[in-house]
Amino acid sequence: MSGKQPRRRIYLMRHGSVDYFHADGSPLPPLTVPLNEAGRTQADAAGALYAQCGVRFDRVMTSGLNRTTETARRVLAAADQQIETETEPALEEIRGGRLSDIAPDQVEAAFLGAFQAGDDLEPRRFLGGESVGELLDRVLPAFERILRRDDWTTLLLVLHGGVNRALLARAMTGGRGFFGRLEQLPACINIIDVGIEDDLVVRTVNLAPTQWLHQNESLTTMEKLLAQYRRLDAARR
Repeated sequence: MSGKQPRRRIYLMRHGSVDYFHADGSPLPPLTVPLNEAGRTQADAAGALYAQCGVRFDRVMTSGLNRTTETARRVLAAADQQIETETEPALEEIRGGRLSDIAPDQVEAAFLGAFQAGDDLEPRRFLGGESVGELLDRVLPAFERILRRDDWTTLLLVLHGGVNRALLARAMTGGRGFFGRLEQLPACINIIDVGIEDDLVVRTVNLAPTQWLHQNESLTTMEKLLAQYRRLDAARR
């Protein structure tokens, strides 16, 4: 490593926990949902961890969706850093279709199919909407633009579970892929070190400051949402 330039660092987070359904089972608009109480606690804990470890950011970017911008604001406040956040709409979460358009016998595949293993990305659509391939088509070019920027050494990216899977696959494989079975807890932290000539090193994945050992988790995010949707849908009938 003698003479090698130090790598820059990306702290890649998922937004904190949110509620996607009202108490009566009707869905909330996913573009504007705020953090719930647990999500606010998670974001604050991440910010406190950055402060404890002396991490300072040069730039902070979000997808622009409310749940990422609110998470970033709380992280920065808890870390005692005042930085204007930038937005990159191309890094918004994989876009679902209308739940009401999904046939009952297709509900499980619609919720879980996009995040299952497999090499064929195009047929794997998220909630009847965007395919994994379409997600990669907009996310990867935006990530490459960020990597080429020379105005940051330490960057905080606050994004989404699906988007993070695509970026981590890019960092670990050097190409186009999607780690559907790589879980991302709310407000988790991933660390990617960035060198020159596509020299990316993944140091940490899915670090959750409020539960280091994932001790309260047995289901994936999408499995939880599917169970919640089924329970609320049954109650409406």
